[in-house]
Amino acid sequence: MKVSIKRVYEPASRSDGKRVLVDRIWPRGLTKEAASVDLWLKDVAPSTALRKWFGHDPEKWQAFQDKYKAELEGSSALAELRSLARESRLTLVFAARDEAHNNAVVLKDILEHSG
Repeated sequence: MKVSIKRVYEPASRSDGKRVLVDRIWPRGLTKEAASVDLWLKDVAPSTALRKWFGHDPEKWQAFQDKYKAELEGSSALAELRSLARESRLTLVFAARDEAHNNAVVLKDILEHSG
């Protein structure tokens, strides 16, 4: 299973495979063509309440990961993502400026460690 993550503002490349936007909100200032996503899986994103609570604060990172994983338990959107990851190369695209502390990082970890 090959999963990578990339900011949606970076140019798409053939090596990305299937590009899945994993944010609840469409990236600011980006057209659908420029985003070049194959699928927008809003339901795999953190809830609005969790996203606002976290606010990309690195001090809340561990708690965010725990709360987000709890939100994802039994999620049909996560099951769909797992299925896509098994089928082909997958790139999770996200809009956050912080490339180390965002939901795509958590999703990649889940996918790589759940088989």
